[in-house]
Amino acid sequence: MKAQFKIFYRLSTVLIMCGLMLFIYIGCGGGEDAEESAVSDFGYISTGLNPPNGAAYDDVFFREYGTNPFIDTEDDHFSTFGMDVDTASYSVMRRYLRDGHLPPTEAVRVEEFVNAFDYNYVPPSQDAFAVHIEGAPSRFGEGKRLQLLRIGIQGRVIPDENRKDAMLTFVIDVSGSMAMENRLELVKRALTLLVEQLRPADEVAIVVYGTRARTILSHTGIERREEILEAIHSLTPDGSTNAEEGLRLGYKLASRQARRGNINRVILCSDGVANVGRTGPDAILREIRSYVKEGITLTTVGFGMGNFNDVLMEQLANKGNGSYAYVDTLNEAKRVFVENLTGTLQLIAKDAKIQVEFNPEVVSRFRLLGYENRRLEHEDFRDDDADGGEIGSGHSVTTLYEIKLHEGATGQLAKVFIRHEDPDTHRVSEINAEIFTTELNATFEAASPEFQLAATVAEFAEILRESFWAQEGSLEAVQQSIEGIAPQIPNERVDELSHLISQAIRFKARESE
Repeated sequence: MKAQFKIFYRLSTVLIMCGLMLFIYIGCGGGEDAEESAVSDFGYISTGLNPPNGAAYDDVFFREYGTNPFIDTEDDHFSTFGMDVDTASYSVMRRYLRDGHLPPTEAVRVEEFVNAFDYNYVPPSQDAFAVHIEGAPSRFGEGKRLQLLRIGIQGRVIPDENRKDAMLTFVIDVSGSMAMENRLELVKRALTLLVEQLRPADEVAIVVYGTRARTILSHTGIERREEILEAIHSLTPDGSTNAEEGLRLGYKLASRQARRGNINRVILCSDGVANVGRTGPDAILREIRSYVKEGITLTTVGFGMGNFNDVLMEQLANKGNGSYAYVDTLNEAKRVFVENLTGTLQLIAKDAKIQVEFNPEVVSRFRLLGYENRRLEHEDFRDDDADGGEIGSGHSVTTLYEIKLHEGATGQLAKVFIRHEDPDTHRVSEINAEIFTTELNATFEAASPEFQLAATVAEFAEILRESFWAQEGSLEAVQQSIEGIAPQIPNERVDELSHLISQAIRFKARESE
């Protein structure tokens, strides 16, 4: 009897284990469809498992910064904020839509959508920045007699051949979560693209971190390119995520090799989910603040979705005097690391700030679209210890205001001031430009196609973030607007936007069913 019981017990155990393995196999996309679940661009491999609570992804962290209100110029006629050229929010939205989901409202930052596009601003001939002004009645503010004002700020362009020599320290997350969606493989391909663009005088070092951080390549000249690429291609995911230790070691290594007159930059590649050591941006920045003051800048590049921390990556870049990009495809990696390499690496301005002074005699109220997390106190504008934004070669910043004019008012409606520190001489300079009602077009259609594009992109973002000010807006109107603009701006990114808007319309309709 005991022998029969043992046989029955063993047989039951085997059957249970087989059933469990079959469940995991099917749930993870096994069988004939397993290979088909992988998409050619890294970052779109489905596990077949559904996150809890019906969410699009599990363990994704964004921060809600609110929405700027309309301000009556009798109460306050100044608007002050730090410049920002980040574009990650646009790429995150694209990832959500391509995966079949609307992005969460808190993931949408209007200025990052707007700044993801090129508006063909003419660069300055001498100064760091050129200012371009245009305005027109808002197509998306009908019935409110609102004007849309665009302030385009174009940075000086440094030719690629004139870029400074670069001392780059890659800090790469190789924790277990980087195995998800093959995201570490996309990191490796992205950094391979970057290395292939570097010049003989440039040097690269590599720090990796999982549970602990370690240096796998000290600063090495590009003449030993194969050695650098071999180190990148050898990376494998394992362990927990000690971002603090990784960045501390990376900055220490960068500081040891920093050279005056060179680009000294740390490039963090991660999903941003730190779970060992200090895990928040403020705590981590406290550890490396002295290096930031030395002039070592930080670029953060986000990868993956589901187990992704946008808050950490965005705030580290803001406070590390750098920029934040999100790479969801190899094409996006090419845009950041190949097409815009000099802009990604070399700064033309530090602590750049904008202040717009509206004329209360002409403008009755105004609202800044986006930049909620870049807001500054008005007195901070000329406080050179107050943090602004860092701008790279050829980068542009587009600012949009909805304004309402006093009926019949004409003349100067505002004055825009730009203040920044030269990263080489450390001299602080300020320029300004006046804005007049004569610069407002009579109709939206009379404005340039680039102006119309910026307005349409902003409205798309406002609707996705469910802004109070876009309650009466519709994605269908946005789609109609972009279809009218696209033939005038033959551009792959504009065509992509049209497709993304169509997807968002379908997903909105699905949600309302």
